[in-house]
Parts: sequence; structure tokens; C-alpha cells
Amino acid sequence: MDVIKGEQLDVPDAVFALRLDGKGGVSDIANDTVFDSEHPCWLHLDYTRSESQNWLATTALLPDTVRDALAGDSTRPRVSRLGEGTFITLRCINGSTDERPDQLVALRVYIDERLIVSTRRRKVLALDDVISDLNQGTGPTNSGGWLVEVCDALTDHATEFIDHLHDKIMDLEDQLLDQEVPPRGVLALIRKQLIVMRRYMAPQRNVYTRLVSERLNWMDDDNRRRMQDIADRLGRGLDEIDACIARTAVMADEIAQLMQESLARRTYTMSVMAMVFLPTTFLTGLFGVNLGGIPGGSWHFGFGLFCVMLLVLIGGVIWWLRRGNWL
Repeated sequence: MDVIKGEQLDVPDAVFALRLDGKGGVSDIANDTVFDSEHPCWLHLDYTRSESQNWLATTALLPDTVRDALAGDSTRPRVSRLGEGTFITLRCINGSTDERPDQLVALRVYIDERLIVSTRRRKVLALDDVISDLNQGTGPTNSGGWLVEVCDALTDHATEFIDHLHDKIMDLEDQLLDQEVPPRGVLALIRKQLIVMRRYMAPQRNVYTRLVSERLNWMDDDNRRRMQDIADRLGRGLDEIDACIARTAVMADEIAQLMQESLARRTYTMSVMAMVFLPTTFLTGLFGVNLGGIPGGSWHFGFGLFCVMLLVLIGGVIWWLRRGNWL
């Protein structure tokens, strides 16, 4: 097995390059630093930067089959075993910008017992949790522990977002119970976020499950047990997503029913008003013809008497409608 030295990992525009010290902390990398299974290296790159692109394309430390994938060609969560190493694509919640969280961020990783190379285009907030633990000396000690910690952080962020959507759905349900229709587009956005989460988190759970069953030599039994717990936790999150999708469908039906009832009430009111004024409209039309012989046309009090008759007629129609429970 060839020795990996720090000079081979010299990428000036790398997001960061760290050496796990085997005690839960990290140390900087020098040109003469040597990496082994107890002190692996973590190189995190932004594949849109020119020098990182050049290193990914030319380094001898990576298999040829993962170069393009690390450079952004892989999108859906998957895991591929490549000899001693493994290539993994994961997805996480995009909470690092003002963009919508349903636009998930991709994290691509090549990992073996001595080397961890991760790439991204947008910032992955979940990695900040891992870096914080490493800076405090409570982080992972080897490659297997690193992968478990990253998957755990990704799942935590996904679970928090699912809980956030669940709370928003509960608020919308309370509004519907109060006969309040939510603003247009709110429910559609929540459903889209749930569907996107379901699309990517289901294969990601399969990735976790496969990592447990692959029996990778740089993952011990404790790491496999923790990875299985993470897969089970993400599975419960997927069950919650399915339940939320069903609840949004019920809410959509309820909103449609409320809108239909509101339209029916307005139509009913307009129909009743038309019934009230229909007799008066007939009489005003009849007496408004421009022909001779209109009764009372030459009488001084004819118009006043006609208006009184109309009011009496309107009152009679209203009384009749109330008697028949129309009003």
C-alpha cells in the first residue's frame, strides 16, 4: 500500500484540509505529514473552483471511475464500492442560504481507511456540526466514525426540517378548523417540499442500510450499529413524510370544500335577492313602457302610490321567503 503524504493533498483553494488525530480532534497538514488508518486525512473541496477541479482530474489518489462523480455528475443518493474505497452521494437540507430548503444540497464522498475526499457546490451546514465536534476534541477518530458522524448530522438536519413542516401543517389544520383558508400557494409549497424530501431521503436510507451490510474493513461493528440506528431514524422520518403528504391531501380536499360552500352561499344569496326583486322588476318594466294608457300616468300622486305598492310587494316576498325558511 502506497504511503499518502501531505504534499499530495496540496489544493490551495480547498475549503479545508484536516488530519484526524485519532483522539477526536484534528491537526493541520504539512507537506511531510503521513496518513494511515489511525490518522486519516479529510479533504473538502468546492468542485467549481479551478484548482480543485484540476486536482480532482489529475491526482493519482482517486480511482478514475469517481473523478467525474466527485466533480458534480452524481446527484441521487447512492453508494458504490471501489476496491478498498467507497464512493457515496448524499443529500442534505439547504439551510445555508435564503433559497428554499427543498432544493437539497448534494455531498459527494470518496472514502477509504486513510483518505476522505468530499466535494460540494453549495455549503453543507451539517459538516459544520462535525467540524465543531472535531475542534472540541469530541469528533470521529477514524474514517468509519467520520462517515457515521456525517450521516448522523445529515439525518438530524433532515429530521428537523420534517418536524418544521409537520408544525406548519398543524397550523394550517387549526386555521381550517376555524374556517380560514390559507393563502394561495402555501399548501402547494409544503406538498412540494414533502415530495422532494421523499424522493431523495428514501434512497438515502437505502444507502445507510447498504453501508451496514457491506462489511467495509474501515467500519467496525459499533459504527455499523450506529449506522443502522441512523437508517432506522431516517425511516421514521420517511413515515412522517408519508403521513404529512396524506394530511395535505385531506387539507386540499377540505379547502376545496370550503371554497365550494362559500361559492354556494354567495350563489344562494344572489338567487334570493333575485327572487325578492323579480316581481318589482316586472312591474317597473311594465309601467315603464313609453305608451299611452298607463294607469295613474296623469295623476299627481300616481308615482308615490306606485312606490308604496313596490315596498309592500317587496315586504310580502321577504315574509313569504322567511316563512318557507329560505331566509
